Amino acid sequence: MSSPADQRQNDDSRRSGESQHGVHPIQSVKNVMHIGAGSDKPESAKATDEPQMQKVHVRRQFLRTKDVTVVEEKTLKQAIAGTVVGNFMEWYDFGIYGYLAVTMASVFTSGLPKSMSLIVMLLGFAVSFLVRPLGGIVLGPLGDRVGRQKVLFLTMGMMVVSTALIGILPTSKQIGVWAIVPLYALQMIQGFSTGGEYSGATTYISEFSPDRKRGFYSAWLDMGSYIGSAFGAAMVAITTTIVENGWGANAMVNGGWRIPYLLTIPLGILAMALRTHIPETPQFAAHQQRQEEEQEHWSHEAHEAAWRQESPWDRPGTMLYVIKRHWRRLLIAVAIVAATNTAGYVLTSYMPTYLREEVGTTPTMAAAATVPVLIIMALCLPLIGHLSDKIGRKPIYGIAVISTFVLVYPAFQLLHQGTFWSIQGALAMLAVPVAFYAGVSASTLPALFPTASRFSGMGLSYNFAVSLFGGTTPLVSQALITLTGNHDAPGFYIMFFAIFSGIAAIVMRESSKAPLPGSMPTVGSEEEARELVLTQEQNPNLDTSTMPMPMITVEIPVGQTLPQRPENIKPVIHHDSEFESEDNSENEKDGKSEK
Repeated sequence: MSSPADQRQNDDSRRSGESQHGVHPIQSVKNVMHIGAGSDKPESAKATDEPQMQKVHVRRQFLRTKDVTVVEEKTLKQAIAGTVVGNFMEWYDFGIYGYLAVTMASVFTSGLPKSMSLIVMLLGFAVSFLVRPLGGIVLGPLGDRVGRQKVLFLTMGMMVVSTALIGILPTSKQIGVWAIVPLYALQMIQGFSTGGEYSGATTYISEFSPDRKRGFYSAWLDMGSYIGSAFGAAMVAITTTIVENGWGANAMVNGGWRIPYLLTIPLGILAMALRTHIPETPQFAAHQQRQEEEQEHWSHEAHEAAWRQESPWDRPGTMLYVIKRHWRRLLIAVAIVAATNTAGYVLTSYMPTYLREEVGTTPTMAAAATVPVLIIMALCLPLIGHLSDKIGRKPIYGIAVISTFVLVYPAFQLLHQGTFWSIQGALAMLAVPVAFYAGVSASTLPALFPTASRFSGMGLSYNFAVSLFGGTTPLVSQALITLTGNHDAPGFYIMFFAIFSGIAAIVMRESSKAPLPGSMPTVGSEEEARELVLTQEQNPNLDTSTMPMPMITVEIPVGQTLPQRPENIKPVIHHDSEFESEDNSENEKDGKSEK
């Protein structure tokens, strides 16, 4: 039922004995285990003509209605609101640093040459991204062990507190050059928490979304991100206008810069309240329950034998495990994230600096120029996600790559016209590839990894790429301009990474409409669940070999191969509680519907 491309995508995990279901390796050897031959037959029976029987432990291969996860619309909306608000806060917090970079350079690096002070401030932005992989390494496996919701609550708290504290830091006029140290320290805490925020949020919302609409619902996450960035820009612009009109041209340097940071406190309280009430994802909860149920059926000796045979590279819940099993998928994710975020951070965090320093706009225009474009782009993201549910994720990435090469260079040429409308037109051109990248990333990236390793895989690949390529974009862009004297250098930097994302999009498997690997199908209604089961053999998007199908023990004659539907054999040990509750008539009904 799976395509050759899907099979190749899973080769690295299947050859090494890893289960897509996230169970102990000893449970997933060909999904079959011979328990014993004739062990429970009396001696008198062996002398008769009855065949000698053997017990075989096997995974069920066909879906039943109870296997399908149904997510109620009310619960789904609650989950989306709780995750979107976190990403809104993340991009607001990081956004205001970018929008205030020139102002804060005067606040925290007074006495340094202007060109050097700006580099120091942009370095502070880059430093926060350099610790993001550490956050992913620590928080990713933690999320795969204790749950998505708990880690997302922790990351939200760290982000709110660290951002609010920046608003009360002493300046260089008060404590000299040491002022930059606590700023960098709080930026690093922000980076650590963000290392688990986006990867956890994408994992969370993808596991909650129905398979057929995952692109649409996941796109709301990035819509919250870019609206948060636009809100940060708007707050900086509004604050600048008010305080400079009321207290003079130096009002922002003299303390006005603190206002956007302190606004984090009421916003953060609201965000934390929403995060408190979001439930755990149904896929992770089901995964934990299956793990506990299946572990009960393995002997202590089997567990010890498996543990002795395992190296640290073979133990689920560790980064070494993820690197060994999923290195191809990690590389695909890194390429896509690098392209998405170099373009995204040029448009958001670096553009205010570029407009002030290279184009020569006023501080207010530099902060406010991106707001209309970001809002319009953000509102388009769910539409792009919906389109990807219809035509696939890979075609959307193709549009993103092509539009990068067609629009980015002319956009930088247009920026230097310097008028309001030319700047808006140029920013709109830059926003096109960013929108097509961002519109599908939250649904595509988590679908690269199975449930047991999804948070870890996302945490490592996303944060490595963002810290190395995305977060350093403002610093590298400014450095390239300084070194080459070419004002279009940031555009070429964006196009360079678009090449790798195009290659990644070609080799990755298509994930639209399909269940997440290592998870059961997710739908939005009971009716849709019944339809899915009835049509499963004609559905090209279903592959039960990547799903955590329940284990059963059946009895067959020695030497006989299993039939195509081993679940039709009466089980002798009930490893699936479903078998204990279903009567013969329901089994017959399921059997007819699945044929």
